[in-house]
Amino acid sequence: MRITIPSRLGFGTAPLGNMYRDIPEAEALATVDAAWNSGIRYFDAAPLYGAGLAELRLGKALAGRPRDEYVLGTKVGRLILDEHESTTSRDLGEKGGLFEHGLPNKIVYDYTADGTLRSIEDSLKRLQTDRLDYVWIHDPAVDFHGENWRAVFDVAMSGAAKALSRLRDEGVIKGWGLGVNRVEPCELALEQADPDGFLIAGRYTLLDHEAALNKLMPACEARGLGIVVGGPYNSGLLAGGTHFEYQLASQTMIDRVARIKQVCAKFGVDIRAVALQFSLAHPAVAGVIPGASQPSRIEENRALMAMPIPDALWDALKSERLIAAHAPTPSLIR
Repeated sequence: MRITIPSRLGFGTAPLGNMYRDIPEAEALATVDAAWNSGIRYFDAAPLYGAGLAELRLGKALAGRPRDEYVLGTKVGRLILDEHESTTSRDLGEKGGLFEHGLPNKIVYDYTADGTLRSIEDSLKRLQTDRLDYVWIHDPAVDFHGENWRAVFDVAMSGAAKALSRLRDEGVIKGWGLGVNRVEPCELALEQADPDGFLIAGRYTLLDHEAALNKLMPACEARGLGIVVGGPYNSGLLAGGTHFEYQLASQTMIDRVARIKQVCAKFGVDIRAVALQFSLAHPAVAGVIPGASQPSRIEENRALMAMPIPDALWDALKSERLIAAHAPTPSLIR
């Protein structure tokens, strides 16, 4: 598995960019400290998260930590400029309004080779480090670029992908892939380039996994590539929140979660434990990176990963067609 992370439970830093709410600096830094103290050693960031705010906070929180003791990933495809713009009018595709409490710096797309190198240089400064381990090409997909997404994707493959392949081959980074909310770009990247894995958010979860399960996951397993699962709670809906896919959840999706909760309740198991352990069960998955903005959430996630789940619960979810019949579950890989 080319993409590997030292702790199966990693830390997604989108909340540190003031996702959904204005998070106090002290709370954000304390959350990273809690992650470190719990043994988490993979941290994933992106310039998009709060227009650089998440990277700045992560860099501050990790400053002084032994660099060889953790693995660090961030993303390219967007540059953060010095000029400012309204945070409420940004065009972030399906993530519109998600970081309205972030920094006001202007965000522009750039998937070229030069833009990729500039993005990495800027991220290194914000993260206060001299190197990155993994770099993900961020969102070259239809949910951000509409009907023009294939043209954008082609630029990403001819620009960012080639630049990152060169950096990997030179030993500057350990690996690269796509960081996306869609399966199709990953499948295309396997045809056109040589990625080391993918970070897919919301696409291998209790609520949405069949598209990835049918083609992408087997292809990655066959090639020894690693999948990092982001958004295992689907923007919070599986953890008691009201959002799915970064928007208020539809009634259909709310009803589906209610059905899953009913099954979980029969066995006395927290739905969040089922969500985390389901995402981790596939052999191609290197780890999962739920986001957190409160220190208490870190230990909660670790406890949920260790919570016993009876085989009968997985069988019940399959019999009620709430998860795919051929989906790997912990009971099948022991």
